[in-house]
Amino acid sequence: MTEWQNEILPWLSLHMIPRLGNTVIGRLIENFGNPERVFDAGIPELMKIVGIKPEVARNIAGRTSIRVAEKELKMVENQGARIITFADSSYPELLRQIHNPPIILYAKGIDFPKDKQSIAIVGSRNPTHYGFDAAETFGFDFAIRGVTVISGMAKGIDSAAHMGCLRGGGFTVAVIGTGIDVVYPAENKKLFKQIAENGVIFSEFSMGSPPEPWNFPIRNRIISGLCEGIVVVEATKKSGSLITASLALEQNREVFAVPGSIHSFKSTGTHHLIKQGACLAEKADDVLEELGFSRKFAKNGNLKKQNGGFPSNLDTREKRIYEILSDYPIHMDQIMREGKFEPGEAASILMEMELKGLIKQLPGKMFVL
Repeated sequence: MTEWQNEILPWLSLHMIPRLGNTVIGRLIENFGNPERVFDAGIPELMKIVGIKPEVARNIAGRTSIRVAEKELKMVENQGARIITFADSSYPELLRQIHNPPIILYAKGIDFPKDKQSIAIVGSRNPTHYGFDAAETFGFDFAIRGVTVISGMAKGIDSAAHMGCLRGGGFTVAVIGTGIDVVYPAENKKLFKQIAENGVIFSEFSMGSPPEPWNFPIRNRIISGLCEGIVVVEATKKSGSLITASLALEQNREVFAVPGSIHSFKSTGTHHLIKQGACLAEKADDVLEELGFSRKFAKNGNLKKQNGGFPSNLDTREKRIYEILSDYPIHMDQIMREGKFEPGEAASILMEMELKGLIKQLPGKMFVL
């Protein structure tokens, strides 16, 4: 076994023991110091821990789960995935702070970024056209501002949020209610692949776990736990999205709700949240301003004004474009009008600035710093 596998195996072995939850695993590690020492403990020592039942103590002392964990680890690696333990430096810091954090995370994709703010977007699995469009717009607008977008890769609002973020060239996180090797819904196979290539997929469920109904409320605490604020786009009063919003409040996260039509049953949940004190969000900037993010992004987008100058490698024409652009997308036509450029001239300068890493082109001939 590699050094990495030896580090992961004790954690995974605890995770694989039936009827041993994250809270009790946390107590075991707090008491014994690390998972290896837990397995070295005798049954009498284990029974002193609150929540440990005789059958569980025997399973730990007998090391019955280690072989199961070895097989699990091979399946994880065969899927091109990995396991992140609670002790791992790549474990998301915000998630550490919640009640009952997952002791391990199955992950497929890129490491979760620690230097970015993150916002979750959730809502109905069967949204209206308005709801789907709103979720995709919020996902896109967060992405182009450098905010990580988190959702659950379910049908409807979740998928729209992920797609909007990907379209904006952002980093998106899908927290799924199945094993990391199970794509659900099956129609999201392409989206699953795109997220794994441009973001990360998380699960705390063992390999091959099917989409059982009770898995999704469990995974919702991870969605809310990973973010600094959560946006509910479209939901009824009995929607699972309201469960996620409730968990977010318990975790001291800010909750936002997008208003819908008074004639739409699917907006009753979001309107209820607003009545209960959730922040009304009509656009991404409403969320960013409330969380204090917008000041950070505006600051980054106006370095030229703070520093009283421009990057050293700009010529006169590039400076004109640099002055026009900000952290908010601007269409090429507007750049030509304000900068008084011919179309071919503007395209050439923009391409050169993109190669220098000074600006970024977004879909639809939109540009940002």
